[in-house]
Amino acid sequence: MSNPVFHTIGLIGKFGDPHFSGTLSQIADHLRQRQLRVLIDEGSARQIPDNGLEVADRTTIGRQCDLVIVLGGDGTMLNAARSLVDYEVPILGVNLGRLGFLADVSPSEIPHSLDEVLAGQFREARRSLLHAQVMHGGQVASEADALNDVVVHKREVARMIEVEAFVDGRFLNAYRADGLIISTPTGSTAYALAGGGPIIHPGLEAVVLVPICPHTLTNRPIVVKADSIIEVALSATNTTDTLVTCDGQVSLAIEPGDRIVIRKKEIKMRLIHPINHDYFKLLRAKLRWGLGPEASPFT
Repeated sequence: MSNPVFHTIGLIGKFGDPHFSGTLSQIADHLRQRQLRVLIDEGSARQIPDNGLEVADRTTIGRQCDLVIVLGGDGTMLNAARSLVDYEVPILGVNLGRLGFLADVSPSEIPHSLDEVLAGQFREARRSLLHAQVMHGGQVASEADALNDVVVHKREVARMIEVEAFVDGRFLNAYRADGLIISTPTGSTAYALAGGGPIIHPGLEAVVLVPICPHTLTNRPIVVKADSIIEVALSATNTTDTLVTCDGQVSLAIEPGDRIVIRKKEIKMRLIHPINHDYFKLLRAKLRWGLGPEASPFT
């Protein structure tokens, strides 16, 4: 193959999972046969020692690679997206488990789909992230990005939390609930969907707020513009142990009286899809639409 679009490729595998080594080796060999430079994430390299690949940390991968291939599932993609988004490097996901919304290339499609991508035959999507800051006494106590969602939630099983939500400085509502999900369109098919939220096409610029098991049943999900600044204040009288979780992977501590400020991150993730990618076909397959009530979306 002549004149590839990408020249330095990063490889990231599911952390702690040695089962991806065969597919990773297949992809690495395929790339090296095309005389492309290949960097492997240092965490992945520990799973397959003596692989002969150039080992690099996420910073080096972000700065030097012009494409990153992530092997795993959507969870691995979320982790990679947060660590690489600031470098604006495009990411291609190879799903090693169940069909994913983000990692949508199956190992059986390698090397054909990979060759198409290397030749410039692909679709690129830009996905918005959220940036969350926990404010304590007027100072930023902690912060993190989220591709799917920022969730304010209880730790204990049988207790509710009390929060107030504001959008662009205007009071929205006071919630007594198990928690509150603030989701991107990408995350609308994740926890927010399980909480009764709508499916939002990832091309839309929007954010959805979904209360988790609200005490008042008329508290419904609400969609606001993506540029909104959302503030969630944890009641000073709240006695339930509470956390802020980003993408279900990063936890930020929060105390009564603290505020979480959530806004759209300026830099977007660059997500690469195969040329034949069809979001609605993916929805039908993932959610088992039209297959009858016995079909499970988790098999």
